[in-house]
Amino acid sequence: MTSYIIRRLLLIVPTVFVALSLLFFIFFLLPGDPANLIVGGADRTPDPGILERAKERYGLDDPIYVQFKDYWSRTIRWDLGASYLNNRSVNDLLGERAVNSIRLGIWAMIIEIIAGLGVGLLSAVKRYSLSDRITTIATAAASAVPVFVLGFILQYLFAVQPNKWGWPEWARLKTSGIGPNTWTLFFIPTGEQWRYLVLPAVALASVGTALVARMMRGSMLEVLRADYMRTARSKGLRERAVVVKHGLRNAMLPVVTLLGIDFGTVIGVAVLTEFTFSWPGLGSQIVKSVGQRDLPVLLGLTLVVVIVYATLNLLVDISYAWFDPRIRYGKADAA
Repeated sequence: MTSYIIRRLLLIVPTVFVALSLLFFIFFLLPGDPANLIVGGADRTPDPGILERAKERYGLDDPIYVQFKDYWSRTIRWDLGASYLNNRSVNDLLGERAVNSIRLGIWAMIIEIIAGLGVGLLSAVKRYSLSDRITTIATAAASAVPVFVLGFILQYLFAVQPNKWGWPEWARLKTSGIGPNTWTLFFIPTGEQWRYLVLPAVALASVGTALVARMMRGSMLEVLRADYMRTARSKGLRERAVVVKHGLRNAMLPVVTLLGIDFGTVIGVAVLTEFTFSWPGLGSQIVKSVGQRDLPVLLGLTLVVVIVYATLNLLVDISYAWFDPRIRYGKADAA
């Protein structure tokens, strides 16, 4: 088991290197000169002398392979450079944006885990019942509705319409922004913060919750038909004990895989949600950096997303051994 973990940790290094290297070279295939945006903007042509000085300052006049070498020599020291547009440190920008995305991602995952597992388990146990049919329709609809469409619907129902319904002010949710930015224990909203968090967290979790519920239902139905489940019932155990103690743990394997991958996706690909609710996170900043040709910011934020994604995949693989005692990476390594 230990050797497996070490090998997977070492595998993260080439994964990060390949992903960032491809992004670096693709950047130079995009139309336009980033130096023009730095000194002149997208709508006017800068003075040639100023343009040359800007290229020299940021190393844009060097060959691509030289820029590539300089980039990695800085990155291995965690020096992510400065923004082309405002000369602001990428490390500082990363600290601000990553915290916001992680907090939003944590609450989206909490909703996915509680709602997805609960609904999927109930649907499997009550198979073919009215609640199962309602759940099937609801999860299919949630998977089909785009996040930005759901976001606008939630904004209308829970932030705009309550003005007509006469809800008290404290119960009305906010449609945009991050709010007072007051948190306890890093991710617990305090004061008015929860009113800004609820809608983007629900919108971000919608598709993932539907997928988790459907996968949990399918996995649990397969487990319920297994021989060891019939054996457990024949021993006189209560149905709740059979489902929770013997069934749930084995049904969790494919669900854990989905949750682990989805958490990395939630943090890095929450672009539409962050844009819809004006939430200042990694996803919205990455898109903004692409449009502005701000390479240091783009690479710095993407680096963190790739590392988080690779690390979560590792944790998912390790969790297999805990959920399923039949899996023993240590024995496989010895073989």
